[in-house]
Amino acid sequence: MSATLSETKTESASFSVTPLAAVAGAEITGIDVSKDLADEHFAALRNAWLDHNGVLAIRDQTLTPEQLLAFSRRFGPLFGEAEQLQDTVKKYLLPGHPGIYRVSNKVRDGKPLGRARAGTYWHSDVSFRKHPAMASILYAIEIPPVGGDTLFASMTAAYDSLSPGFKWKLQNLRAVHDFALAAGSSYSPDVIEQGDFDGQNRYLHPVVITHPETARKALFVNPGFTSHVEGFSQEESRALLGFLYRHATRPEFTYRHRWRRNDLLIWDNRCLMHYAIADYEGKGERYLHRTTVIAETPRA
Repeated sequence: MSATLSETKTESASFSVTPLAAVAGAEITGIDVSKDLADEHFAALRNAWLDHNGVLAIRDQTLTPEQLLAFSRRFGPLFGEAEQLQDTVKKYLLPGHPGIYRVSNKVRDGKPLGRARAGTYWHSDVSFRKHPAMASILYAIEIPPVGGDTLFASMTAAYDSLSPGFKWKLQNLRAVHDFALAAGSSYSPDVIEQGDFDGQNRYLHPVVITHPETARKALFVNPGFTSHVEGFSQEESRALLGFLYRHATRPEFTYRHRWRRNDLLIWDNRCLMHYAIADYEGKGERYLHRTTVIAETPRA
């Protein structure tokens, strides 16, 4: 693929946009988001995010927790501030900054600073809530010399490639998203908090949603949290969802992000799944700060 370099300019600032993959993703250079960006500059950045199907890698950022939070709030209200995340992850929040979730294999005083194997399965953040995640923003403070890449799957591209007849079959379906699905398979028993099974982390969403900003259709199911399709037997759900997952994660629908220190990665959970590859054990230390912006309720 031949990447095309473009430059987005406003009256007093400019930044460069370089596509990273055909299906999704762009690299942004020449901007410092630690500053209080003017509205038109932030709007240009957000437009680049939408234009490149929901993945932006903003390079060479140096951000304090306060600066990361201030930038993240430009996208909308945050989990941990406007709405609480599930109990199981609260132990990994940055002390004094409940809007920041720590992803790390580092240990201090015998205790993990963050969750080392967070997101090691295909999922869309917080899809089990009435208001799931809109933007996830992950800042790389320390990364190992190799490993720890993050995969993204475009649920828009996956939907677009389906046949008209299959799209018609999906249009009125809804599926249950339940945190208990991931809790039972991707979390160790000592991490799980029983309060996460009281029903507040379970919600019914359309299988196909319309992106509220781009108006494009996207699949909205994921192996991490989607338990079954409403009105289907378990066997029927497994067959349908299994096909959609295999289809959505075909190589031509995916982008693999190779991290650099001081990357600020922003992705759109309304049109993407992601998978954190946990292949860096023994390779070095990894420490990242994540904020999560709350979305509207998905609509068909």
